[in-house]
Amino acid sequence: MDDLYREYILEHYKSPHNKGDIAHPDRFAAYANPFCGDRLQMGVRLEGDRVVEVRFNGTGCAISQASASMLTDEIQGKTLAELAEITKEDIFEMLGIPLSPARQKCALLAWEVLRKGILRLDEDTAEESDLA
Repeated sequence: MDDLYREYILEHYKSPHNKGDIAHPDRFAAYANPFCGDRLQMGVRLEGDRVVEVRFNGTGCAISQASASMLTDEIQGKTLAELAEITKEDIFEMLGIPLSPARQKCALLAWEVLRKGILRLDEDTAEESDLA
C-alpha cells in the first residue's frame, strides 16, 4: 500500500495541481523551512469567505511540494471556517505514508502557510520568510 501512496506523492510532485500565481490574491503568505530549505508561497482569491481560487509556488522536496498540491486541491471551494478545521493529522492522512519527524516538517509546510498566513491563526508565532 505504501508504494501506491509513494506513486501518488511523486505524481503530485512531478505534475502539481494549482501551481502558479494569482495576479491579485485576497490573501497571500510565504514561508520557508530553515532546516531543509523548502520554500512555499500561497495565494487565494475569495468570494465572501469561500475560496474560489488557490495557487502555490515553491521549491523543495517531493513531500513538501506534493503536500502543497494536495492541500490546494482540498481547500478549493471551502469556507475560511472549514479551512481552520484542517488538522496536521488530515495532512498526514492525505499523504498516506509514515513520516519521520524531519519529513513531517516538510509535509506541514503548506499547512503552516495556510494557518499562519492565509487564515492568520497563531499570528504571535508566525514568522515570515524572505519570500514574502
